[in-house]
Amino acid sequence: MGQVIRVVLVDDQELMRVGFRMVLGAQEDMEVVGEAGDGRAAIELAERLRPDVVLMDVRMPILDGVEATKVITEAGTSKVLVMTTFDLDEYALSALRCGASGFLLKDTPPSHLVSALRSVASGDAVVSPSVTRRLLDRFLGPGGGELRDASVLEVLTEREREVLVLMAQGLSNTEIARKLFLSEATVKTHVGRVLSKLELRDRVQAVVLAYETGLVRPGDV
Repeated sequence: MGQVIRVVLVDDQELMRVGFRMVLGAQEDMEVVGEAGDGRAAIELAERLRPDVVLMDVRMPILDGVEATKVITEAGTSKVLVMTTFDLDEYALSALRCGASGFLLKDTPPSHLVSALRSVASGDAVVSPSVTRRLLDRFLGPGGGELRDASVLEVLTEREREVLVLMAQGLSNTEIARKLFLSEATVKTHVGRVLSKLELRDRVQAVVLAYETGLVRPGDV
């Protein structure tokens, strides 16, 4: 068996934590090392236990999951995967901007939750082609705020811009490779260069930046 993924569960509803713990406890490569019911406790646990991933609720008392996510990701102690009940939730978008590696709905099937945690633990990000795009369309679309200066994208080559556009549209590396007639390894290299040149933490932040600069607009397919 490979390395075990250490997870901290954060949710103010104990019943939710019990359910997640049962799902993750059944996985040979996962271990729940701690639980918290608010953001402040989550920060303390992340600092003390340094888990691989914090599964973070966004709406909690004392300190919400957005602020907790910001502190944890800035410290670099753990990756954060946020959870929300609502698929159009400004809290979830704020968490993405604060460094979360993606977000899931609380009614996500167990198999998807497990897969998402493995992806985040391995350094990838969970970008749902449907839910994330709807969030960005709503909060970065018309009336959703001013666009960022697109000059930040000038460091990218034309091919890297193409890859960023397709990332923002929710395509996986395999789908991008098929679309651009490239090998998957080449696409992975381009993705890495995009993140490096734009000084972004992961794929989620790349998607947000593509929308914020107007490279991709609501409704683009």
